[in-house]
Amino acid sequence: MPKSIDYWRFFIAIELPPSVRHQIKSHIDRLRAEFPTVRASWAREENIHLTLKFLGDTPVEKVQACSKALKHAASKIAPFEMETSGCGAFPPHGQPKVLWIGISSEAQQEAPLHKLYDAIEDECATDGFARETRAFHPHLTIARLRHPQGARRLAHVHKEIGFAPLSVRVQDVCLIRSELSSEGSRYTVISRHEFHCA
Repeated sequence: MPKSIDYWRFFIAIELPPSVRHQIKSHIDRLRAEFPTVRASWAREENIHLTLKFLGDTPVEKVQACSKALKHAASKIAPFEMETSGCGAFPPHGQPKVLWIGISSEAQQEAPLHKLYDAIEDECATDGFARETRAFHPHLTIARLRHPQGARRLAHVHKEIGFAPLSVRVQDVCLIRSELSSEGSRYTVISRHEFHCA
């Protein structure tokens, strides 16, 4: 009888310092207070992060390979600064489904955040993980809109209010497990990899 395969839901991300998450939470609270009837799943303060690669349901036996790939990617990167920049919604036109706060990153592929993203894609591909086909647009998801009623107005106010630029020092990257529950997603850091490149 074949052995059953266990799957975990994973993603690769940069964690944010508590002070930054707290200010994002204040922005969320302001929007929730102004639009109490809009149906949305709002990000919990402790869960706000910058996703670099979503792996989805992955066999547990591949976790070690993914962690090793992430370690190799991190070894090619030096610590760097990134900054929150602007507010928006996905899709950019039509009915909004996701609210986000942007992360500024120079357009050139030499920007450290893009270098990190490319290194992760390359290392993961070497270990058999599929490459992301969409262009990399770094952002922090703060809400998923579940119903169209009031969503356009909410997205408009979110963009209008804006979010003050905050600088974040990035020194490591994490492999994180996501577990879904009735209380929302619970995230557990499986491995953390510091940048070492001088």
